[in-house]
Amino acid sequence: MSDRIAGIVILCLSIWYGYTAGSYQAGFTDPLGPAAFPQMLSVPAALFSLFLIFRPDPKPDWVTGTPALRQVAAVAMLIFYALFLEELGFILATIVAVTVLARLLGAGWLKSVVSASATSLLLFGVFDLVLGLPLRVVPGILS
Repeated sequence: MSDRIAGIVILCLSIWYGYTAGSYQAGFTDPLGPAAFPQMLSVPAALFSLFLIFRPDPKPDWVTGTPALRQVAAVAMLIFYALFLEELGFILATIVAVTVLARLLGAGWLKSVVSASATSLLLFGVFDLVLGLPLRVVPGILS
C-alpha cells in the first residue's frame, strides 16, 4: 500500500511540475526555452510513479535508524542547495552539497571534497561554457 501512495504522490507532483514548467520565464535565450528540462524530467517521474502504482512491492520494508536519518539529511541538503544556490553561487553551493552527500554515502573527507570540487567545476563548464546557460559563480563578484 505504501508504494501505491508514494506512486500517487509522485504522479501528482510530476504532473504539476510538468504543467507549471510551461510558465517559466528566463532572462536568456534558449532555443528550447526554460520549460524543456523540467518537462523532460516530469515524464520519467510520471512513468516511474505508474510502475509504483500498478506493480507495488508485495512486502515493502521501511528503513529505520541511521539509514532513515541519512535519507532525511540528504533531502535537507537538497533543499539547502535549492535555497542557497543563488546566494552562494553555483560552484560553492555545489561543492558544499556534493561534499555532504558524499559523506552521507560513506566517503572520506578528502575524497568528498576532491570529487565535489571536480564535479562542481565540470558542471559549471558544461552549463556555462558549453550550453551557454549563465550561472552565478561568486555572489557580488562574478555572475
